[in-house]
Amino acid sequence: MKITKAEFIKSATQPSHYPPPDLPEVAFVGRSNVGKSSLINALVGRKNLAKTSNTPGRTQLINFFSVNDKIFFVDLPGYGFAKVSRAVRKNWGEMIESYLRGRQNLALVILILDIRRVPNDDDLSLCDWLEHYRIPCLYVLTKSDKLSNNEIFRQRKLIEKKLRVSEEDKMVVFSAKTATGKEQLWRVLKNMLCPSGDVVSS
Repeated sequence: MKITKAEFIKSATQPSHYPPPDLPEVAFVGRSNVGKSSLINALVGRKNLAKTSNTPGRTQLINFFSVNDKIFFVDLPGYGFAKVSRAVRKNWGEMIESYLRGRQNLALVILILDIRRVPNDDDLSLCDWLEHYRIPCLYVLTKSDKLSNNEIFRQRKLIEKKLRVSEEDKMVVFSAKTATGKEQLWRVLKNMLCPSGDVVSS
């Protein structure tokens, strides 16, 4: 996938702040500090398009990025480990749910998981929620550079079993550091969004 243009468009907290729904959107969601921003940056080949942080819960807004003027990447606030008040966490949950349920041009959700961790109750609840509302989902297992090949194989099998995933193209092993899985992820994205390739072709 050749990226000729990638730019930040805007941040939002409610539907009235979203960009016009005239392009397909891929939303990135996962636990706090799981590597959402690093994944987005790696996919588009930009170091600082999406702001990264070692502090869980840093992303508190819905951030929209345009890729090749043909698709939006949407970075959603992380969940789970953020050291914030219960009231703030509740607002984040409502903001994410409002986007996922109401965004008419949402084409795909990428659920990001740390390959070193078995999915927890928050992850499983989100999976069930997406399935209930029939929202297409792709799983990306990040930080694979921190494990050996044997460990990657074992962890992937454990995660597949926990999530009840059997289809090969529903899960991609990825590393933002080594770019492992980048080409495969773009290929899966293109196939899921538009088999003809028109939506995300270069």
